Amino acid sequence: MITDATSRTNIHEIADGIYRINTPIDLPNGAGFSFNQYLLVDDEPLLFHTGPRKLFGAVRDAMAAVMPVRRLRYVGFSHFEADECGSLNEWLAIAPEAVPLCGRVGALISITDVADRPPRVLADGEQLPVGRHTLRWMDTPQVPHGWDCGLLMDSLTGTFFCGDLFTQPGHGDQPLTEGDILGPSEGFRQAMDYFAHAPQTPATIERLADLQPRTLACMHGSAWRGDGAALLRQLAHALAGKE
Repeated sequence: MITDATSRTNIHEIADGIYRINTPIDLPNGAGFSFNQYLLVDDEPLLFHTGPRKLFGAVRDAMAAVMPVRRLRYVGFSHFEADECGSLNEWLAIAPEAVPLCGRVGALISITDVADRPPRVLADGEQLPVGRHTLRWMDTPQVPHGWDCGLLMDSLTGTFFCGDLFTQPGHGDQPLTEGDILGPSEGFRQAMDYFAHAPQTPATIERLADLQPRTLACMHGSAWRGDGAALLRQLAHALAGKE
């Protein structure tokens, strides 16, 4: 469903109670790209990624097509970056019960100072029930980049909010695909490598694969459904330069 004709922002349900909000953009070189946010609708709704501040109005209107914006309880994100949390304070201003949701490092180095409301800080492996859904936070320092990185897994649906992992070029026209996303994402990475390639990267990705995700909620491009553990391990091999 398109909710903003000007920005072409649209919203689609990709798993039970989980919606992808997608805004396609055209880069200065003419290439397509996209910004996705994920809305989990439950007793305590969560928005994961805010999108850049300039997209706030379009993302807000997309959320309003599914639930009252004032109900929002958590504004989560992987790390401190404009497309992750650029409109954080705008969301806190219109959702009076909402708080930032982040890891300990993110709270320490950025969010406690930047956010207009104190964050709900999650430890590595900590679970957060929000109703039918329960979220688990995983610290992922330098995966893909930033020492404050962390990601969320929903145990009810097997949806892994995987942030910048599997970043795909293009507008992300398919809300949910079962096709190849590793090939396009690796092509994008080879041209502009956004991974930190830290010593612990393989072990971190293996921890994520052990969660056995069934849906990958990618921040850029289409969300994906399938054997998430196998795909994550293929990513680890690609990052190591293995065939």
